[in-house]
Amino acid sequence: MASDTAQEVKAIARYIRMSPHKVRRVLDQIRGRSYREALIVLEFMPYRACEPVLKVLRSAVANAEHNAGLDPANLVISRAYADQGATLKRFRPRAQGRAYKIRKPTCHITVAVAAMNDE
Repeated sequence: MASDTAQEVKAIARYIRMSPHKVRRVLDQIRGRSYREALIVLEFMPYRACEPVLKVLRSAVANAEHNAGLDPANLVISRAYADQGATLKRFRPRAQGRAYKIRKPTCHITVAVAAMNDE
């Protein structure tokens, strides 16, 4: 197990203008899958969150290939999570001079890939 964590390479996309709850729905589908499987799943899922997740996944694989010398064909998604980022606060005018607060959430997407065990 200690060798897996040493071979784990990650990529982070910060301040993505999307709710972390909606991004987690996509990340749950690709966690634990191989890189090729994850690409296919993300390609055909109908959610808007797939685009930034795909971008982070490709970045993590590129980091693994260039910085750690790992083969993309043997990579598996070991960790994938979305944390809440800063919330943009806006106001919407309403009747009789009132103002309603609009919250526009952001999130930080982290995807970590590791070499598959060939046992």
